[in-house]
Amino acid sequence: MSKQFEGKVALVTGAASGIGRASALAFARAGAKTVVADVVVEGGEETVRMIKAAGGDALFVRTDVSKAAEVETLIQQVVETYGRLDYAHNNAGIEGEGAPTADCTEENWDRIININLKGVWLCMKYAIPQMLKHGGGAIVNTASVAGLVGVPGGSAYSAAKGGVVQLTRTVALEYAKAGIRVNAVCPGAIRTPMVERIVANRPEVEAVIIALEPIGRLGKPEEIAEAVVWLCSDAASFVTGVPLPVDGGWVAQ
Repeated sequence: MSKQFEGKVALVTGAASGIGRASALAFARAGAKTVVADVVVEGGEETVRMIKAAGGDALFVRTDVSKAAEVETLIQQVVETYGRLDYAHNNAGIEGEGAPTADCTEENWDRIININLKGVWLCMKYAIPQMLKHGGGAIVNTASVAGLVGVPGGSAYSAAKGGVVQLTRTVALEYAKAGIRVNAVCPGAIRTPMVERIVANRPEVEAVIIALEPIGRLGKPEEIAEAVVWLCSDAASFVTGVPLPVDGGWVAQ
């Protein structure tokens, strides 16, 4: 890959593993200085080591995206270290506990909404002013196919991801003329630690998930990362406000 992001700075939240790690590595391969954020310190530091081993420049900042003060500090550290912020992949999220709506606890609902939706909003709230200082940037939020179609047993997760889709569209319109593009990726079933936790003790569930994918397999984190990098690149310069399914055909059914 060409160093298309040379001299640019990218931030990826939830980058200790899975899609976030793949995205951070992809930004680094494209030449960006990359800030890795996560609550999981060991995994986040490992992502930074992987980037540096490949010749990239990276920084880890432990961040709980559901807390405004921590997100504000994260963005401050990005700017203090690298002087600017050009790209943000707001990816941090959890699956929470799956249950029919009447059985979903208030604690579970609040935790999922706070991390998966409020966290995306907070990251944009503090990142956008920095992007505006340098003439614009590009933001990609991680939504989900669950934000586009119903998923029984996942009311809180689906509500959060649907919220991310609408938040993405709204922010894209607000800042279109200011040079900030805002899009979302909507992954299908991707082989990440999150999915591995879901199917760990129930191998039959994996078969059910794969059956929902017309392409006939789980996706790879790297396949989502490639979409994220493309959405941030000049190749996508006329693309904003789009919830892009990267889902093996899931929502086309």
